[in-house]
Amino acid sequence: MDGWMAVHFWAPTFKWGITIANVTDFSKPPETLSYPQQLAVAVSGLIWARYSTIVTPKNWNLFSVSVGMSATGIYQLARKTRQDYDLSEKNVGKEEGRMATKI
Repeated sequence: MDGWMAVHFWAPTFKWGITIANVTDFSKPPETLSYPQQLAVAVSGLIWARYSTIVTPKNWNLFSVSVGMSATGIYQLARKTRQDYDLSEKNVGKEEGRMATKI
């Protein structure tokens, strides 16, 4: 097996570390998550999942880790967005209350 093929088949195995790290972040509060980081994880997972089914020979290890990366990234983005949206809704209610007391 030449060098490129060795990297082609072993690199996804190391990408599982990123996916596992993202899973361990499920227990962290959403405000500690980063939109750019999770967006990069989700989008790169989708891109590489598609690529792994086009390349010959098909790389199913790369496909599975890429689907896992995109799934964890999308889940983390949803958690962060939900938390940020809920906070903004609560702040709007506070602002309306303050305006009512000033009138």
